[in-house]
Amino acid sequence: MRILVADDDSTSRLVISTLLSKWGHEPIIACDGTQAWEAIQQPEAPRLAILDWMMPGMDGLELCRKIRGRKSSEPIYIILLTALSLKADIVKGLEAGADDYVSKPFNNDELRARIEAGRRIIELQETLAQKIRDLEEALSHIRTLQGLLPICMYCHKIRSDKESWQRIEGYIETHSNAKFSHGICPDCVRKHFPETIK
Repeated sequence: MRILVADDDSTSRLVISTLLSKWGHEPIIACDGTQAWEAIQQPEAPRLAILDWMMPGMDGLELCRKIRGRKSSEPIYIILLTALSLKADIVKGLEAGADDYVSKPFNNDELRARIEAGRRIIELQETLAQKIRDLEEALSHIRTLQGLLPICMYCHKIRSDKESWQRIEGYIETHSNAKFSHGICPDCVRKHFPETIK
């Protein structure tokens, strides 16, 4: 997974990027909030970001707010790195838009666990987004069956969008997931097979 790392401290950037690479991720490095914001604007922006709270220019809190304020179908999971440990500070960070936080100096195992938690959330979001796309596609199929359908009053074939006539079950199968089996209703049995009636 591509992970954005924004920290103005070169040592922290090196440590985190080395750990991410060791864990099989691709670190995208930013030296401050402005560079991080530029990376987030790219077409293939990372879906997870580790942001230092204290950075010159645009700090982690401001960056969180900007990320949450943008319109995107692919939200970014944000882990905020902070040396601040007061509950009020943590609440402030979460209210600004962070999904999680790690206190500095951080424990490697804790950071890895929180990244994995973020990865699971991202996968769930992607699964949900795909299901929504599938439902929208199914809804569009249902809508094609609504409205006025031209049907022959004698043979009951339907005229398709391509101006060809086809049996009603063929038309419905083409425009939905419905499948047909055939039988004979009692009226047709009496009409077409009277010899079978006792």
